[in-house]
This record gives sequence, C-alpha cells and structure tokens, in this order.
Amino acid sequence: MNISFRQLKAFVAVARLGNLGAAADQLCLTRGAISQALKELETQLGTPLFDRAHPHLLLNSEGALLLPLADEMLTRLDDIGALFAHSGDSAGKALLRIGASQTIGNYLLPGLLARLGPQWQLSVFIANSQQLAERLLAFELDLALIEGEVTHPQLHSEAWQQDQMVLVASPAHPLALSITATAKVLSAGDLAGQYWVLREPASGSREQFDKYLRPQLTNPGTVLELNTLEAVLNTVQQGLGITLVSELAARDRLASGALVVLPFKQPMPRQLHLCWHRDKYLSAASQRFIRFCRLGD
Repeated sequence: MNISFRQLKAFVAVARLGNLGAAADQLCLTRGAISQALKELETQLGTPLFDRAHPHLLLNSEGALLLPLADEMLTRLDDIGALFAHSGDSAGKALLRIGASQTIGNYLLPGLLARLGPQWQLSVFIANSQQLAERLLAFELDLALIEGEVTHPQLHSEAWQQDQMVLVASPAHPLALSITATAKVLSAGDLAGQYWVLREPASGSREQFDKYLRPQLTNPGTVLELNTLEAVLNTVQQGLGITLVSELAARDRLASGALVVLPFKQPMPRQLHLCWHRDKYLSAASQRFIRFCRLGD
C-alpha cells in the first residue's frame, strides 16, 4: 500500500468541505486532481470513503474511521515543517484553527491574540456554541473556546474562565426607571410578561437564559431572537425590551450609561470552556495554545 500525503490532503479537504469544488479551491488544484486522488485512495483501501449525494460527498463509516488518522498525519507533517523552518519564515508555521463563541470571540479573544503576538499563524471562526461543537467533531477546528455546556462524549472540555450573566435594559425602560426610583432588586415575578431580546437557541447566552430564568417565568412574554450579540445589545439600547447577556459584552455600554444593569435576586455565573476532539492529534502549536490558556499568559 502506497498512500500519499496528496491523497490524504484531498480526502481531509473533501471530508471537511463536503464537495470537490470547494476542496479544489482550498488546495489550489483542479476538481479532476481531487477526484483522482480520492479514487486512488479508495482503490488502495478497497472501500468507498464517502456517500455520493450530488453535489455533496458525505463521510461514510469507513471515512469517519480514517479522518482522525489522516488529520493526525497531516498535522504531524505540518509540525515537521514548522520544526525545521528558518527563523522568520511564515511558510513554516503550522496553521492553528481556533473557534470562539461570540462573547469570547468579540471581547476576550482579541486581547488573548494580542498577547500571543504576530508570530502565530491563526485562523479564527466565531459562531455559536453548537456550531463550534459540530466543527470540532468534523475536525474542522483544532480548538475552541466555548461559552455553552459541552456534553458530547467525543469532545474534551475543561474549565477556562468565569463569566457573569446580567440583566440589562435601556435607562429609559420602565423596569430601569422603577429600580432607579425604589432601589429595588428584581424577582422572577417582576420579569413576567416582559419583551425579551435574546440570542438564538443554540447560543451560549440563550442556554443561560433557559438555565437561570426561563424555569422561573410563569409568563415569559414575547421573545425577539437575533443571532449576533451586537444586534441584541443595539436593539435593547434603543429601548426595545430587556436581555440577559454577558457582563463582558455589555461592559462598555454599562460604563457609558447607554445600558443599565437590572439587579436580580440571584447571581448568574457561567463557566467558559476550552475544548477539542478527544481523537484529535494536538500539534505543537495546539499544545502551546492550551498551555497559554491554562496559565493565562
């Protein structure tokens, strides 16, 4: 058997992207070259690796067995290149693919990347917690910083940093005005029938709402769903409804007075996680990034 790295690169690209055209674009090859490499690999292995559902190629059970092994071999090849690269040669740096939930990606990751410095070659994908988990499972990401709970048995998850969820509203919102007048701390009863501006159900922020507040609301009122934090905060700032959001995300608006905290009877902490696939070979860059996150420097 004479499996080549060219064949494995074609296989992994198609497995991640789902079709020949996208894989060809990523590897700067023709569709024909990708197709030929896959055909050669499947012939050598004696089994199809994909289910063909034109125009998509979907990993079958045999392909799913090969993917972590092929990914490991290619990652090790990148490590060899990085190990013997000349100093300052960016072509020798292995690409590290990081995912981040929106709060982390917008408010924590920039400072983290600045401390890492420009010598790292990084690709960052910002999405909700569910999408990040799916990408980790498909070996499309090396690591992810996730706000939500990670329960899939194939994913390793470890505590990273603590965050605090807060109720916020415009200073002109009736609840904010009543608190200003009475110095009241809100209970669940005060939140009944409110107009909520929330992230989509697959997000870490929405998960916290469903964990802390939804079970206490006999009448949850109306919910407007938006799929970005900025859209949520901008909408609430305009006076439409209230939201439960990370204190990190609201910090600047709270400091400027554009939003105010609505004091609630119970604290609402949440744990942020560092995650990766249990079968994923951790490159030298991945291991360095994990140590950096663990040490905080």
